[in-house]
Amino acid sequence: PGKPTLYGSVTRRGLRSQDVPDIAASEGFLVGEVTKKSILISCPHENVSTKFLAPYTTFSRIHQKSITCLDISSGGGLGVSTSTDGTMKIWQAANGEIRRLLEGHVYDVNCCRFFPSGLVVLSGGMDAQLKIWSAEDASCVVTFKGHKGGILDTAIVDRGRNVLSCSRDGTARLWDCGKSACLAVLADCGSPINGIAAGTAHASLNLGTPDTPPSEREVGTEGKILLLAREDKKLQGVGLQSRQPVFLFTGSDAFNCCTFLSSTSVLAGTQDGNIYQLDVRNTNTPIQVIHRSGAPVLSLLPYRDGFIASQGN
Repeated sequence: PGKPTLYGSVTRRGLRSQDVPDIAASEGFLVGEVTKKSILISCPHENVSTKFLAPYTTFSRIHQKSITCLDISSGGGLGVSTSTDGTMKIWQAANGEIRRLLEGHVYDVNCCRFFPSGLVVLSGGMDAQLKIWSAEDASCVVTFKGHKGGILDTAIVDRGRNVLSCSRDGTARLWDCGKSACLAVLADCGSPINGIAAGTAHASLNLGTPDTPPSEREVGTEGKILLLAREDKKLQGVGLQSRQPVFLFTGSDAFNCCTFLSSTSVLAGTQDGNIYQLDVRNTNTPIQVIHRSGAPVLSLLPYRDGFIASQGN
């Protein structure tokens, strides 16, 4: 950070024993361990190193352009993805064979995810519509209308009788799948909400009480907190059932994404490359701020004891 980018090149000179490539780097860079699946390259002068990994599998025929969102079903059998080529497709995760084309959104589809059953897909698009699809026959079974701007992210409550969405219009909404109706506007913050996540809150956290008793159509919202990653540099926590604000944290730039590591610990990533880890019981000071590069943090996923982050570089 703060220094000019260093450029270099790597050249394959041939094969060493056991079919491992013999690789050399240009001036200022050193090649470390090389295997059939990885190359370690360091820059001793700047004391940095990066490991480049070969892909396990590549599916090059599913989409023609950039992939904007993807998800894998809970059983691992199916994938769903959206692309800037304007398509949303369901495919077999084992071999990339396309199974279904999901058509019905106007303009770009921004987000897609499987319900826990793995048989149904939730999607949100720039047409401000939220849709539920059958993965078996590609039919659109429900369309939710109510947002005034493109939908940027979604979440599913428990097994999926209720779903959540957030939009460029600055609102986050709770929907009833059975009646295809909006149950509530959970937040209206006057700034686009780029990402949301719902998680079970720690028992010690005060989530507030609802102003009116929740509808019997609302299932699984009790004891949960909703995270909102906002364009106006704020990360907000809201009681999912109470609709009451729980915390408001200001970061260094627009928040793009957020996720739960546990009932107390959350992560959120910003446009200028920071990953904030916060304790929801006290958000005055972050547990840690990770800054690997100035590239935007685009997605976060809990994994084993840590997490995976993707950045726009």
